[in-house]
Amino acid sequence: MYKNKKLFVLGMGRSGVAVSKLLCKEASILLTDTKCDDPNLKKELEDLGINVIITNDQAQLLTQNFDYLIKGPAIFPDNEVVMKAKKLNIPITTEMEVAYNMLPKDVKIIGITGSNGKTTTTTITYEILKLAGLPVHLGGNIGIPLCKIYNDIKSGDILVLEISSHQLIDFDTFKTDISVLTNFSKVHLDMFKTYDNYKKNKLKIFNHHTNKDIAILNMNDDEVVQLTKNIPSKKIYFNSQGQADIYIKDNHIYYGEEEICELNDIRIKGSHNYENIMCAIGVAKELGIDNKYIKEALDNFGGVEHRLEFVDKINDREFYNDSKSTNNASTIIALSAFKTPVILLLGGLDRGGSFDELDGHLDYVKKIICFGETKDKIAKFCQKKNISVTETENLEEATKLAYNLSEPKDTILLSPACASHDQFKSFEERGQKFKEIISKFE
Repeated sequence: MYKNKKLFVLGMGRSGVAVSKLLCKEASILLTDTKCDDPNLKKELEDLGINVIITNDQAQLLTQNFDYLIKGPAIFPDNEVVMKAKKLNIPITTEMEVAYNMLPKDVKIIGITGSNGKTTTTTITYEILKLAGLPVHLGGNIGIPLCKIYNDIKSGDILVLEISSHQLIDFDTFKTDISVLTNFSKVHLDMFKTYDNYKKNKLKIFNHHTNKDIAILNMNDDEVVQLTKNIPSKKIYFNSQGQADIYIKDNHIYYGEEEICELNDIRIKGSHNYENIMCAIGVAKELGIDNKYIKEALDNFGGVEHRLEFVDKINDREFYNDSKSTNNASTIIALSAFKTPVILLLGGLDRGGSFDELDGHLDYVKKIICFGETKDKIAKFCQKKNISVTETENLEEATKLAYNLSEPKDTILLSPACASHDQFKSFEERGQKFKEIISKFE
């Protein structure tokens, strides 16, 4: 499909690099970004025959001679290059869709999306399937581009893919066999402009579904239920608060009338994690996996790095890294896990949102320390709500101040409610920096 084509790859992130490497032997590729922090990577790509151009004027590089624009997931729809491609009638696609179009037709795809819980759900699902001995691969928004693992995928294999709203936005032919929608909350409005647009975009996870395909849905989320009522998929509902196809009763998770596991045997706690686990159980049972593998996987699973990750206990203070919380809803979920005094580190990229949603969820927060682009906005919110707050410039200052102001039995929680790109390349880099700072405390 892409043989001898001329491809314009916009964005030198993981996706752009992966798709360029995959197709460089059969297509002509121009890969462009506004900056490159790794000259060794640039040389590696150029040695493969990829034309790498770093410029602030990317639009002038795009001409009608290109066959496809392959857009990085972080690129906004109103980007100048994207708008020009539309005027030139150049098809716009994504790294994930490129790989999908090249896959064997009998590969089974499990796609997992939602405002929160995607990474945990994806990881647990993968671990259960792997433990059961199925030929399964992990990829997608979890940090593993589908193009990167493409050459390892064989006929009959299973893909467990975390799929973000940014990836869904340009989906056309892509189709899953099983789609999971964890929940909705008001996030990424900088890209989608309105909450309705964001939700409609999420529904692309059910593109091309028939009654032979499966949708696993959150019955406790009214918006999920209402917006998916007309999809043709076979619907399986989970609910941590009441009756559904997958539900909690007498401290156990049930699938229909079948008892699957006891909550006490699950290492990760909290109703949000139980919901993530119910999604994974739904996938596993639809694939006919024995309960013993589900139980063993849950017993072994201690959580995902940067997602409410326990870091250390120093002088009777506990540190948790929740760097993946890039929106209010994620931070609210993290705060619900603690019933002891919390010093909360908030801040990061300013996407124009408000922090008012946090109101009512800060009962155990004794102090907020804010940093990054949003620090002034957070400080104003705290002052309005009479919450103790201190502004700092960066994460290192914030973490050190939190430790110095803490007392025994306190929890120091990094759950920023903001994206990381004002000061870091990714939420992973931010979380790793947090852990490095902590490792130097006595």
